[in-house]
Amino acid sequence: MTETPEVPRLAETFAEVEDALLSRWPETKLEPSLDRIRAFAELLGDPQASYPVIHLTGTNGKTTTSRMIDTLLRALDLRTGRFTSPHVERMTERISIDGEQLDDEGFVRAFNDVAPFTHLVDSSEAHPLSFFETIVGMAFAAFADAPVDVAVVEVGMGGSWDATNVADATVAVVLPIAVDHSQYLGETPVDIAAEKAGIIKAGSLAVLAQQTPEVAQVLLTHAAEVGATVVREGMEFGVISRVPAVGGQVVSLQGLRARYDEVFLPLYGAHQAQNAAVALAAVEAFAGDQPLDEELVRAAFAEVSSPGRLEIVRRSPTIVLDSAHNPHGAEAVAAALDDSFAFSPLIGVVGVMADKDYEGLLSAFEPHFAHIVCTQNSTHRSMPAAQLAQAALDVFGEDRVTVEPDLASAIDQAAAMAESGEDAGQSLGSGAVLVTGSVVTVGEARALIRRRRP
Repeated sequence: MTETPEVPRLAETFAEVEDALLSRWPETKLEPSLDRIRAFAELLGDPQASYPVIHLTGTNGKTTTSRMIDTLLRALDLRTGRFTSPHVERMTERISIDGEQLDDEGFVRAFNDVAPFTHLVDSSEAHPLSFFETIVGMAFAAFADAPVDVAVVEVGMGGSWDATNVADATVAVVLPIAVDHSQYLGETPVDIAAEKAGIIKAGSLAVLAQQTPEVAQVLLTHAAEVGATVVREGMEFGVISRVPAVGGQVVSLQGLRARYDEVFLPLYGAHQAQNAAVALAAVEAFAGDQPLDEELVRAAFAEVSSPGRLEIVRRSPTIVLDSAHNPHGAEAVAAALDDSFAFSPLIGVVGVMADKDYEGLLSAFEPHFAHIVCTQNSTHRSMPAAQLAQAALDVFGEDRVTVEPDLASAIDQAAAMAESGEDAGQSLGSGAVLVTGSVVTVGEARALIRRRRP
């Protein structure tokens, strides 16, 4: 007699869901197959086919651009689902409906809706469902249940083999491509572009951010092969002008259908202006042939937020959080710091994952940090602070490096340096702290600082 797999017990609390998901194969491990997620989605009734999808890939900027797209779509009175990863503080951030992340009760319900089917996939495939595949299934099912008018879906890693790619995009967005996750995606931007191009499907409209010529050629060739229409930043759309302003910047954007002037964007840096141009083009492409209402666009962008992306979380001294975790991201953040702030001294608190290009990240920040405090986050993937400090010594020199493994103490030390101005002989109150190096480091720092608020 065939043994029937045991049906998993339904969860009652968020903590139980979190434990059940984290007990699965981690999202940092990629096994190049869509077999499990396809089987899972089929058991769920292929929810991802019940609404149009705007799908995003690229190396940096995916979450912020997803949030911008979501805000613009809701301004058009469309009900949205948004899936992003990784989360900054809590797992519930990954699944949002109408701009609001699921509350604990909604997250438990989303898990319980799919839990009875997870064991069927686990028992029929060579590998059980991973954490990421399971939460993707939760999101797709929650969006269908809502129901949403459109889903904005960020890939976890890559494109072709990413679990989110079981959905076929109406609009496929490719943000700038650089090197990250090289152990899975390839050693060069061209190799990585070939993997990320996989979200561009037959009949879709591909919105391409500015790329190097070699990467652009890979994306254009793939789009031609599958029969997708392409629009490109710098050609069909882009940033016309941008001026730093209090609390962000004022931009003029050339969209696919019209030009939109005097748009206030409450985010810092040229890279965020470019993300805004990409988001605008994606929504225009989705919405049809008519220009968007200019006042609607202004109002929507003015509401955009992106936690952990040059986010100011404290004053006196100023503490800024940014989740840059690769050289490409660090360079964009460094340019934004020069562009929008006049911090002196700027003290870096850096905690990185051991599998990242931490040397490239340190080099990108070196001209901007008066001093660096090397720390670590609580995960097993975190590079020990002492090991990071050894690398930092070669970049910053002995006098500019401090080691403090405890993140809270590292932030306190950096804040004291920034406030005293001791590393640059500056006046009191002009210094600041940037906590960076990893989404996890930033998430833990954000939680620490929020808990300390009166």
